[in-house]
Amino acid sequence: GELALPLTPSSFLRIGQLSNVDLNEDIHELETEVPRQRPNEIPHNEKLLSLKYESLDYDNSENQLFLEEERRINHAAFRTVEIKRWVICAMIGILTGLVACFIDIVVENLAGLKYRVVKDNIDKFTAKGGLSFSLLLWATLNASVVMVGSLIVAFIEPVAAGSGIPQIKCYLNGVKIPHVVRLKTLVIKVCGVILSVVGGLAVGKEGPMIHSGSVIAAGISQGRSTSLKRDFKIFEYFRRDTEKRDFVSAGAAAGVSAAFGAPVGVLTPGCISFQFFASMISTFTLNSVLSVYHGNAWDLSSPGLINFGRFDSEKMGYTIQEIPIFIFMGVVGGILGALFNALNYWLTMFRIRYIHRPCLQVVEAMLVAAVTATVGFVMIYCSRDCQPIQGSSVAYPLQLFCADGEYNSMATAFFNTPEKSVVNLFHDPPGSYNPMTLGMFTLMYFFLACWTYGLTVSAGVFIPSLLIGAAWGRLFGISLSYLTKGSIWADPGKYALMGAAAQLGGIVRMTLSLTVIMMEATGNVTYGFPIMLVLMTAKIVGDYFVEGLYDMHIQLQSVPFLHWEAPVTSHSLTAREVMSTPVTCLRRIERVGTVVDILSDTSSNHNGFPVVESNPDTTQVAGLRGLILRSQLIVLLKHKVFVERANLSVVQRRLKLKDFRDAYPRFPPIQSIHVSQDERECMIDLSEFMNPSPYTVPQEASLPRVFKLFRALGLRHLVVVDNRNEVVGMVTRKDLARYRLGKEGLEELSLAQT
Repeated sequence: GELALPLTPSSFLRIGQLSNVDLNEDIHELETEVPRQRPNEIPHNEKLLSLKYESLDYDNSENQLFLEEERRINHAAFRTVEIKRWVICAMIGILTGLVACFIDIVVENLAGLKYRVVKDNIDKFTAKGGLSFSLLLWATLNASVVMVGSLIVAFIEPVAAGSGIPQIKCYLNGVKIPHVVRLKTLVIKVCGVILSVVGGLAVGKEGPMIHSGSVIAAGISQGRSTSLKRDFKIFEYFRRDTEKRDFVSAGAAAGVSAAFGAPVGVLTPGCISFQFFASMISTFTLNSVLSVYHGNAWDLSSPGLINFGRFDSEKMGYTIQEIPIFIFMGVVGGILGALFNALNYWLTMFRIRYIHRPCLQVVEAMLVAAVTATVGFVMIYCSRDCQPIQGSSVAYPLQLFCADGEYNSMATAFFNTPEKSVVNLFHDPPGSYNPMTLGMFTLMYFFLACWTYGLTVSAGVFIPSLLIGAAWGRLFGISLSYLTKGSIWADPGKYALMGAAAQLGGIVRMTLSLTVIMMEATGNVTYGFPIMLVLMTAKIVGDYFVEGLYDMHIQLQSVPFLHWEAPVTSHSLTAREVMSTPVTCLRRIERVGTVVDILSDTSSNHNGFPVVESNPDTTQVAGLRGLILRSQLIVLLKHKVFVERANLSVVQRRLKLKDFRDAYPRFPPIQSIHVSQDERECMIDLSEFMNPSPYTVPQEASLPRVFKLFRALGLRHLVVVDNRNEVVGMVTRKDLARYRLGKEGLEELSLAQT
């Protein structure tokens, strides 16, 4: 339980500069009581856990209704449920694949249009002077496209910002992030991604596919939509957090495979055949639609949105002597990744404090878009790196000041969507790039990508990290071939691949899934081992300095995220020290008035109440009998399931589990339920609605033990009892997430309502 402190009179006087309001005071309450004045600076501290996030109930409440329903379902009915699961997963796969196709085709056409317009303009002005007009045109185009993309995110659905991977990670971890799997979020996400990639920002369209897949999955499996105000009465059996999570993870898997054509890349721990099925279907859908679109209907050659082209292993094998070189590249990637994350950390802190108004966020996004175009233009303008056009696969060759029949090589890197630039860096023949070009490009793009991640636009960090890595990897390969007098094994393309893996591993720190994704995207198993080595090295080196990018953003949002293991030094703590007390208990047969008062009490926003035996005559604390959730109590009050005081005869019809499912997932607030004075005197019998077998731990249990139970079972409430089975406290997610391993050892975070 968390207590909000009562408001002090002085806090009203200080509302003008909120920066010194004590963090324990509930800022939301302040905002409702006084006309809202926007603070200039929001005090933000990374040593905080926010209280605004609820947990999800992954643990089914095994009350009498649930058990009766499950016992009634026979084998044939279970088979129907299984078939429904496969159908839902197939639909998730097909829809995710179609969304990916839509994004890909629209981006290709719009970006192509933009680059053609700018190229014609540049060619025109190169001849007669006045290139500043071209720069203006390019920057204006970028900024206006990004402005639209940022406006819809900032003003309509802020959850759609970023790649969505941290949010989905939190959701699957058991944290309820508002609006994260809504249809509105999906629409804004898809439009936002298209606009930010076309607007030339240093972003990729792959990360957001994972979020999109999750939204599709949540929508289909629930058979209803809040945004459309429609409820198709199908799939009602799946209306509970446990089932919804399984589908969301399948949707995330389908998103990964649509983005990378890597159905195996989703085999993360806790995978089920449904996820695999959904990803296979989504890859197949994407493949078929894009093949038809590109006009070779029977040749399924584009398995994912990103395809790095095949690496031919005849001329590109690797020898045992190169392993140390690869490991060294992993170290470089880890260090650069840590630098990227550290810079992005400070930037995000600054954004949370000062750029929290939607209008400022849009202005910042436009600024970044204009700067990106300007940097690209200036770099192309100053570059004297000319390459012959024949035999090269450049989509929009810019001639600028090169001789006829030559094109500017810096333009292949900047004047292109990031995906295409990665492929060029991997596959252009040796000698296509000047080392100076690559060095400058790496430096500039590193800072641009770092500045872009965390803007209020929908965009992923996957492709920019690959691009940075591919650039310095190719540079590395070129310098090696200089040193070895151009011997055959130093093909720069191979080092570009390793550099890309190292940089990506250093920024996001996932090893296994990234290995498979990289292998699938290059269509080559030969490099599986070196890629794994590089990623492992990058992760180990990077973790020494700073956390991975996604974990860092989860922490900056103050989300109570639980990792797999408790902090290593926490054996000294016991459940008694971790738990929240005092706990509000309900008796098994309770006065309606008491229940309403407890639920309406704003100072305790508890969501679970232990139910104890009702002996009104004795004074002792009674033994634990079960646990009931706020949402269940609200449904009971709404349907007025009361018993008369006199003869305890049941007045109302029996509630079915269906009544609880119909109210899921947005149970009405207690304020909307009206109970008359007479009804307050009635009694309410909780016996058949409470979960009669809640998980409990003795108060002597150590923190790692409590943590393991809580995390592995996806609990929301864990009751702490003494040796007489009397309730002494309650462990919730926030009590466990408070403890974190800091630099000096175990540290405890403070809780705040922000």
